[in-house]
Amino acid sequence: MALSDHMRELRARIIRSVSVLVLAFCVSLFFYHQLLDLVVEPYRHAVEILGGKVNAEIVMSGVSAPLMLQLKLCGIAAIVVSSPYWLLQIWGFVVPGLTQREKRWTRVFGLVAGPLFIAGVALGYYILPKGVEVLLTFTPEGVKNLQDFGEFFTFMTRMLLVFGIAMEIPLFVVLLNLAGVVSGKMLSRYRPWIIMGTMVFAAVATPSTDPFSMLMLAVPMLILFGIAEVIARTVDRARGRRRESTDQWGDDEVSPL
Repeated sequence: MALSDHMRELRARIIRSVSVLVLAFCVSLFFYHQLLDLVVEPYRHAVEILGGKVNAEIVMSGVSAPLMLQLKLCGIAAIVVSSPYWLLQIWGFVVPGLTQREKRWTRVFGLVAGPLFIAGVALGYYILPKGVEVLLTFTPEGVKNLQDFGEFFTFMTRMLLVFGIAMEIPLFVVLLNLAGVVSGKMLSRYRPWIIMGTMVFAAVATPSTDPFSMLMLAVPMLILFGIAEVIARTVDRARGRRRESTDQWGDDEVSPL
């Protein structure tokens, strides 16, 4: 295809993606109260766990705060809900430039990446009340903790995003192995450093200071890293067998001279 044809195709795919995104945004406006309850629930649960030990309340400040929160919440919901479609559009634009082998691997990773990200977000949402509980315990006695809803929503979004991306890191390790950048032996050699780095990353990424939240992020990552190492070693062995087969075939060839 000519460059102008590629640009027209890109424009068409962007228009279709934006149209679906706007449609999803309009639909999410009808479910705003359900989405709002989904966001507030971790905070309410954390306050209930404390049992009145901390005087905490979530509030909104500013005349335009309710409107901005509604637009932001419905916008993020629309992006998440419509992600299969706009990711498919990106895939459709990239696929013509890939080889058959690359297409096969990208399909596999496309199927795995989505569930891993969703699992990471679900895990982050599950431990969010525990993290909020620990942070609220630092409120001095006799002081009322007024949490701005917009700041809490931003905090929650960042935490869930960190958990979702963290689950994708071992997948990128496998991609680097397929690209020949990282080998299974290298992962085995640096395993203690990977474990230490994962624990440090989990301690920094989780907002609370309790070890429970850190372990809830670190343990799944370490399990996925172990699976990634097994896959990398399997790919290395298969690559070595293909190389030996090629060398043997070359050695068995007899020159006609």
